[in-house]
Amino acid sequence: MSTRHILLGLLAGGPSHGYDLKRRHDERFPQARPLAYGQVYTTLQRLVRDGLAEVDGTGSDGGPERTAYRSTADGSRELARWAGEIAPPAPFVTNEIFAKVVVSILADGDAEAYLRAQRAAHMERMRELTAVKTAKSSDLATVLSADYALNHLDADLRWMATTAARLTTLTAEVDTA
Repeated sequence: MSTRHILLGLLAGGPSHGYDLKRRHDERFPQARPLAYGQVYTTLQRLVRDGLAEVDGTGSDGGPERTAYRSTADGSRELARWAGEIAPPAPFVTNEIFAKVVVSILADGDAEAYLRAQRAAHMERMRELTAVKTAKSSDLATVLSADYALNHLDADLRWMATTAARLTTLTAEVDTA
């Protein structure tokens, strides 16, 4: 996910300071990794440097001084360009689970036990996400984000079942290579 473009998107709603942008990011993308304040301010500085955002003013409102930023016309065009791009399907999938299965075979480990343990971890995460999405306080963004994660976890589980069924053949291939 492009932090730069997400912040431009959040600025599209009007001027904001870094604290508000971080809070709104974390609210709008509840299943994403929360942004660090340092990342927000570094990204804002780069947006200003690149002419995509500018300082709208500073104020303290009785608290610490805060700088508000707003998107520029170039920032709006860049956001529209990015938002309209089709995200290409990855030509290669880096799968840590598959790598660990192969390494386990290479190191005379127990790939089957690893897959069982990984399946249990996935199932636990799916229970957590299901609880999040079915909570009465869940908004649509939270539900959709949880659904996305659940679908990916489900695909992993199906892949693990297929791999477990083919583990003898995979072990023979890895051992002879």
